[in-house]
Amino acid sequence: MGKLLVVGSLNMDTVVNVSKIPQRGETILGKEISYIPGGKGANQAYAMAKLGADVAMIGCIGADANGVKLIQNLHAVHVNTKAIQVFEKQPTGTAFITVEETGENSIIVIPGANFELKREWIIEHQNYIDDCDVVVAQLETPIDSICAVAELAKQKGKKMLLDPAPACENLPESLLKNVSILKPNETELQILTGKPTNTEQQIVLAAKTLIDKGVEKVVVTLGEKGAILVTENEYQMFPSKKVKAIDTTAAGDAFTAGLAFKLSEGCSCKEAIQFATKVSSIVVTRKGAQTSIPTYKEVLEV
Repeated sequence: MGKLLVVGSLNMDTVVNVSKIPQRGETILGKEISYIPGGKGANQAYAMAKLGADVAMIGCIGADANGVKLIQNLHAVHVNTKAIQVFEKQPTGTAFITVEETGENSIIVIPGANFELKREWIIEHQNYIDDCDVVVAQLETPIDSICAVAELAKQKGKKMLLDPAPACENLPESLLKNVSILKPNETELQILTGKPTNTEQQIVLAAKTLIDKGVEKVVVTLGEKGAILVTENEYQMFPSKKVKAIDTTAAGDAFTAGLAFKLSEGCSCKEAIQFATKVSSIVVTRKGAQTSIPTYKEVLEV
């Protein structure tokens, strides 16, 4: 069994189902509303644990009902939450998600306690990095904390998988040089590099600029088209199974979880991508984030 450490966000998702996402100044009627445990970090930790990995998480929550529910949810799949810090004066993070009938979505995140994650807390709990095979992080917590994680992972010889979402321009090269695998989608890749990503060749060229800055490998997710792996010397497409998507909210997090899960077992990056595309192809056919995550057995049946 692989051992994984997730450093990232915990949010309570407020999900509204609509016929279409409203335009600026437009009011529409929603169909239903749900309150679902989320946050990229928590989603990924939950998914890895449900797949069968030994998972620990570092993050922050508020001392409120949402925080309690999020911890209970992680405990349900046996995620180690001892390094999740609780803050009295900050609320647990919240995400407002609008989901169209097509499954496409838009998301607004209120970070709350997530932005209290500090470098000092990471250093204090670096024993979790010692104990894992792969470290996974996102960008819903302060960048300085993620830089600290990547530095320690590199020093300790651990694989560092970074999901650069929400994407920002000019990620520090001091971070990129410590990243083993960067996993953006097409839009995030465009934001990270400032380069077009409309064609396969443009995606490869954009990814190469990140490799030039020190990233070992770039895995770009392409939605229903699958994913593409770009290294210094080659690139390869990995098509995904054609399915009818009803909710793409957790597709990226599920892919990241599947990728990390297989890497922690010692699989090659190519093998891990093939597994990850299967995980995400299942997730988009179900509603919700963590509620849509399959078991390992379900993935093998795809």
